[in-house]
Amino acid sequence: MSRIALMAGWLALAGMLASAAQPQIGMKAPAFEAVDQDGRTVRLADYLCKSNVVLYFYPKDDTPGCTREACSLRDGYQAIQAAGAVVLGVSADGADSHAAFARKFSLPFALLADPAGDLIKAYGVKMPLLKMAHRVTFIIDRQGILRFKVDKVDTARHDRQVLELVKTL
Repeated sequence: MSRIALMAGWLALAGMLASAAQPQIGMKAPAFEAVDQDGRTVRLADYLCKSNVVLYFYPKDDTPGCTREACSLRDGYQAIQAAGAVVLGVSADGADSHAAFARKFSLPFALLADPAGDLIKAYGVKMPLLKMAHRVTFIIDRQGILRFKVDKVDTARHDRQVLELVKTL
């Protein structure tokens, strides 16, 4: 069995064992503060009353599925922005890893570093066996309310999945 197939199997198993409960749709989104790939502090509060937020969690920078997802969101970023939302990616990778990933694939949105896993835990997407985030996206409205959760992410067309939902807000 190849290392990639073995890792994919472990990721799937760990995803099924995600620990903490996820916040519920219709509830206030957990507040957060994290550093992005450029060293800037990003807070959910920065977007309240200004913009909807597409908060997407992914396991690891520069891996095949995560790259497809990020590039899909990159390719649809202008349409998502025009629909009134910002995109924020989150993984347990550090800011340096995020900077290299964003630079390599020309990602126009912030990637939030969560090496301690606080944001990942707050949104209930932690894979305890691997200490990574499960692939899930939350869409938060301008009032800070969780409106949608996408847990069946189509990495190649995630921009369209997200855009359809954002347009309903």
